[in-house]
Amino acid sequence: MRVGLFVTCLVDLMRPSIGFAALRLLKNVGCEVVVPESQTCCGQPGYNSGDRKSAKSLALKLLREFKDCDYVVLPSGSCAGMIKVHYPTLFANEPIVLESIKRLSGCTYELTDFLVNVLKIEKIPGHYSGTLTYHDSCSGLRELGVQAQPRALLAKMPGVTLTEMQNATTCCGFGGTFSVKFGDISTRMADKKCANITQTGAGAVVAGDLGCLLNIEGRLRRNGDLRTKVLHVAEVLAGMEDTWK
Repeated sequence: MRVGLFVTCLVDLMRPSIGFAALRLLKNVGCEVVVPESQTCCGQPGYNSGDRKSAKSLALKLLREFKDCDYVVLPSGSCAGMIKVHYPTLFANEPIVLESIKRLSGCTYELTDFLVNVLKIEKIPGHYSGTLTYHDSCSGLRELGVQAQPRALLAKMPGVTLTEMQNATTCCGFGGTFSVKFGDISTRMADKKCANITQTGAGAVVAGDLGCLLNIEGRLRRNGDLRTKVLHVAEVLAGMEDTWK
């Protein structure tokens, strides 16, 4: 099985350990993993801001880079949702390209969804001991139905105790360009999310999108919480939660 790993530009720039964790998880179950060196952005920031021309250009670039892969896997529900849900919309009036785009979107998966529903893995390579709480990122949840998958994987780790926070599925306030355009609203949303995290007493908050994690960690630290770890689910599953520090 030839799996293309789309690392995402945010992971590449801000926390590469997530990409290495995803790579370890895929290789652990015998996948042939391809990581095109020329990959950059999926085009989502431009798409969300109305720049469909640049989004199309990046979509076609991604299509070329991953054309020989059986699957494309991303440690991000947001970017996976862009490819799987929004790419076909971008090329709706271009039937020749649309056929290839639909093939790409059809074989694209968010990481935990791929591990659970395609690979059906039973053994988790990482080891973690402690209490976690899980934040459901908006795009993964609402566009791809990613909710039970990460919890099912964490449940296979004997040392993990998962404590659900109040309003786990409520937005953290990041929303990509939303947090820039509506900073005050975003901050209030993040503060509410952080209060719910703190209330659980968990030692770490886990999520599947780095954008959410950066937003949450920023508010936790600004509010004086230097204790709560902020981890990507791939880092926990792969046993690489401390490698980025």
